[in-house]
Amino acid sequence: MKLLLDSTRCQGYGLCQEPAPELVDLDEWGYARLQGTVVPEGGAEAAAAAVAACPNSALRLVK
Repeated sequence: MKLLLDSTRCQGYGLCQEPAPELVDLDEWGYARLQGTVVPEGGAEAAAAAVAACPNSALRLVK
């Protein structure tokens, strides 16, 4: 499973980072950046929570 970021949709709310700090980092302005695209074993729930937390649908999961 992969976590993908559409950086053009990110508005820097930072809500995605809270449920998945091991997957999503924030830059100095609060915009999301991924720490990697492959979701590690046992990280699917956190990745799904990060996707759900984004108000702009900038994150998505793909198999």
